[in-house]
Amino acid sequence: MTVHLAHFYATACLAIVFFQIALIAGAPLGAYTQGGRYEGVLPLGGRLIAALSIPVLVFMALAILSAAGFPGLGWPRWTGWLASGVQLVSALLNTITPSRRERAVWAPITWVLAALCLAVMTA
Repeated sequence: MTVHLAHFYATACLAIVFFQIALIAGAPLGAYTQGGRYEGVLPLGGRLIAALSIPVLVFMALAILSAAGFPGLGWPRWTGWLASGVQLVSALLNTITPSRRERAVWAPITWVLAALCLAVMTA
């Protein structure tokens, strides 16, 4: 069961990576990210932030997969706890964001992802 939860978490991280790629490519979704400061297309700085989030998301996905025992990874267990901590901070920030649209979309998603991380890590 833990492996399935980790796979679901990693798949969701991959979907979020595609969201970040869409932002970088100029998708007019600024109201749903980075505090909703930009309605529409993100400026260059916002796109750079989106680009920087991609390796973080990949790290988090791999760390949780490794913690669940995914073959071939074998990362130290603390990396899964680090990913869980980052995920919890993300959930908190998405809950307190001034952007109503960002809060409505991302707060529930990031809290579910945080619960998945904790389920994997405490199993």
